[in-house]
Amino acid sequence: MPASVIGLEIAEEAIRAVEVTHGKHPTMVAGGEVPLPPGAAKDSEVLDPDAVALAVRQLWAHAGLKSRKVVLGVANRRILVREYVSPKLPPALLKAALPFEVGDLLPVPVDQAVLDFYPISETDTQILGLLVAAVSETVEGLISTLGRAKVRATAVDFLPFGLARLGPAATGPAEQAVAIASIGEHTTSVVITVAGIPRFVRIIPVDLAGGSLPQPPADGIARRALDGGGQGPDPELADLVARLRGTLDFYSARDGATPVGTLYLTGAAATAPGVGQAIAAGLPVGVRYLGVPDLVGLSKSAASRGVPPPSLVNALGIALGDSR
Repeated sequence: MPASVIGLEIAEEAIRAVEVTHGKHPTMVAGGEVPLPPGAAKDSEVLDPDAVALAVRQLWAHAGLKSRKVVLGVANRRILVREYVSPKLPPALLKAALPFEVGDLLPVPVDQAVLDFYPISETDTQILGLLVAAVSETVEGLISTLGRAKVRATAVDFLPFGLARLGPAATGPAEQAVAIASIGEHTTSVVITVAGIPRFVRIIPVDLAGGSLPQPPADGIARRALDGGGQGPDPELADLVARLRGTLDFYSARDGATPVGTLYLTGAAATAPGVGQAIAAGLPVGVRYLGVPDLVGLSKSAASRGVPPPSLVNALGIALGDSR
């Protein structure tokens, strides 16, 4: 049996994990989510370590996860993501040189940052890629909290990079770019890929009606967004649609940008009634849903628990990362 990897996401509203076997045909063998109490976490940052550690222990007990080693996915508005051109160096040397090269670009001192560099293309002398910088205190807080639950993070990954790995849906035709948006109750992650390579990333902080999603009341966010309800569209959902449209417009205006053909929607709030329809009506591209069964097979034990919700796709993308 191929080795398995667990991807873990700590969001504001829940902790989510997916265990996947790698190989020719990746398969989800276990996964699930446990809600967090209000104020326990926010934007991949732990605020109440005891509450989060308890939820992690509950998740392992209920989801059937076997390993205690995970790849931790992070995404929040404090993470810097920008294009960066580096001298062409072997990967080990590039990693060692990066702190000295990018210090002036960071919002915090370099010794307080966790850095990553995702190469996109190269010439004889340079490498173009995406520079990612997170606040080390935030990452260390996440890792420490997992340790309280006897879970060890063997690696930390950027959630939008996980979304970019989602198989044929992320690859698309060579002549088109593909956008994937993971719609959360409080934060939306967007990545635009070309041939499966991330070209542009944006984190959008929009609070979609808090705890009313993913099943809002009949007169809630979705009905107001579609029908007006006599009051016009819900302002938070309208804001999200506008920011998604602005993200696509900003990317498309860049020199040499490959046109975006399709936006794939996933995440905890993507299938809330009316959310997808409002996004499709407000964007000039095709919009499709993306769920776990579209991306990997399910083992018998995983399938016996029912169809995995789209809220697990972030953790799935992290689990599908490069072998570690």
